[in-house]
Formats: sequence, structure tokens, C-alpha cells
Amino acid sequence: MTRYTASAAAALAVLFAVVPGRALAHVRYVTPGDGGERAVELLAAVVADPLALALLLGGGAGAVVTGAGWLRFRPFRLDLAVLRQTLRSYDDLLPWLARLAIGLPMVGAGFTGYLFSPAATADFLGVPGALVRLFGIVVGFLLEFVGATRLTAAVGLLGYLVGLALSPALLLAFEFVPGLLAILLLGGGRPSADHVFSRLSAVGGTVYQRIDPVRETLAPVGERLADRDELVPVIVRVGLGFSFVYLGVVQKLLMPGQALSVVAKYNLTEVVPVSPELWVVGAALTEAALGIALALGLFTRAGCGVAILMFTTTLFGLPDDPVMAHVSLFGLVSMLVITGGGAYSGSKFALEAMTDS
Repeated sequence: MTRYTASAAAALAVLFAVVPGRALAHVRYVTPGDGGERAVELLAAVVADPLALALLLGGGAGAVVTGAGWLRFRPFRLDLAVLRQTLRSYDDLLPWLARLAIGLPMVGAGFTGYLFSPAATADFLGVPGALVRLFGIVVGFLLEFVGATRLTAAVGLLGYLVGLALSPALLLAFEFVPGLLAILLLGGGRPSADHVFSRLSAVGGTVYQRIDPVRETLAPVGERLADRDELVPVIVRVGLGFSFVYLGVVQKLLMPGQALSVVAKYNLTEVVPVSPELWVVGAALTEAALGIALALGLFTRAGCGVAILMFTTTLFGLPDDPVMAHVSLFGLVSMLVITGGGAYSGSKFALEAMTDS
């Protein structure tokens, strides 16, 4: 493959990553109904189009060649080293960022009347609307301002699991699971009420130390969880990876009618002049590939940069897409920008193998 061909294929891969991916993500609450299209019909339409096959294969090959070339030659080493060092200096902000990423959309969901995902309304789940509103507002507000962060995160995670048992529609908001697990490990951090009260409790002679209900009971549990905070990047990237793969494979390839309805509703073929079927398949494969790369820890920060572009495109491209539904994704991806792939990262293993060879 010539340098020009590889560059063109890589550019096409980026185009499909930035434009279609998240523009078709939350199709269930953008356009109701499945449109009657089947996965077999969708794939048959793409396979029958030589241009569509060439674009998909070229984009995939370009992405693979670009990734392998980057690992082999590693350009901008000093720049990237400084960038990584600078980003890692923000580690102390991770608990605050995680609380913002989860607490804000939960408060918004509570006031709007849905549970985690706009697809999971009270009527859809078959539960009282007041209960859904109270749960979102209270849990989100506690995470943001009041404290008892780890206990609140555990309650939020339990609420998600109960909602998931009522309806698989909550898989559309699966990113809340790694977000809440990350908060369980990180705690409140600073600034937070938990941090303030822990300082009051640590100083001998304070009135609060004598009445502190946490220091002898829950504090040891929090310390044991904090000892495993190195797993936070792993949990977040694997959870986000699952979410991307689910949205790509299940929400698009297996239920293409909804995704095709989004293409038609927003005239997306005028943005990128390809067939609607190629739009859906390209978006599905892009999201699935990005999800797998995140889960494996391959090019984590670069993948997060692509994801942020996708989220931003969706905010401007789909005017009736709920903004609050993207806050959690923005926040969790931003956490990975700071931490990188963390432990068990595929990129780290690949670099070590290439160095040893």
C-alpha cells in the first residue's frame, strides 16, 4: 500500500469515526420504532455495492496501517511524553470529574422523569414517576454536593441494576456502571464534603471527631477500596468499550430499521453522500472498533479524542437529542484522557513486545 493510499484510507476511517458514529448512537429515543429493516437485508445491500465495500475495507485497512505505523515509528515522542506527564498531573481531579460525570446527568434525568436513559421513562418501566424523579435527584445531588459518596454510588449502582432487570433499554446508558464503580473506588476526593469531614475527623480535639459516625465504621471500607484505585482506568475503558460495542452491533446492525430512520430524519446522506445502508454499517463498525480498542487499551487517548469529536458532532447534528444524555460520556472519556489506558493496556504490551524484539 502506497503512502498516499494509506493516508487516504486513514482519512476515510477518521471521517466515518467522527461523522456517523455518535450521530446514530441513541437511536431508540431519537426515532421510535424499528422501521422493519432486518440485519440480513442491510448487509446484503452493502455487499452488493462495490463502492461501499471499497470504502469500508479501505477505511479499516487504513486504520490498521496507521496504528501499526504509529507503534513502529512512534513520532512526536517528546511531545507526547510531555503531554502524558501533564495530563497525569490532573489525577487528583479524577474523583471530582467522576462525580460531575455521573451526578449531573442523574439530576437531569430525575427532573426530566427518566431513569438513567431517556428511553427508560417511568411509564416504560412500569414504576411510579415520582419514585424515578426522587431517585435521580437525590442520588445525583448527593454525589455532587452533600457527601457519603461511596455509599451513594452503591445505591445508584443498585438502582441501575433494578432498572435493568425491569427493562434492557437501560443498556443504552451502560456507561453509568463503570462511572459508579469508579466513584466507589475513588471516593469523593476534593473538593467534596467527604474531604472536609475527613479532615475534621482527623484532627484530635474537634467536636466532630467525637461524634463522627463514619471513622470507625465505613472509613476502613473506603480505605480498602481506595487501595485498588489503579483499576479505575481499566473499569472505565472496559465499560465504555462494552457500551460502544452494544450501540454499534445491537442498536445498528441487529436493529437497522431505527438507525435508517435516523439517517432519513436528519438527511445524513447529504452530509456524507453515501447510501443509507453504508451510513449505518459504517457507523456500527466504527463504534464497535472503537469500543474494542478502548476495552483492550489500544490507543486509549487517541480513541477518546475521536469519541469526543463524535459526541460533539451529535450535539450539533441532532438538535432534539437530549444533551444531558451525553454528559456522562463526555466525563468518563475525559477521565481516560487523563489516565490513559492504565493497567493491562494493550498498547503498553505491544510497545514492550516491539522493544524486546
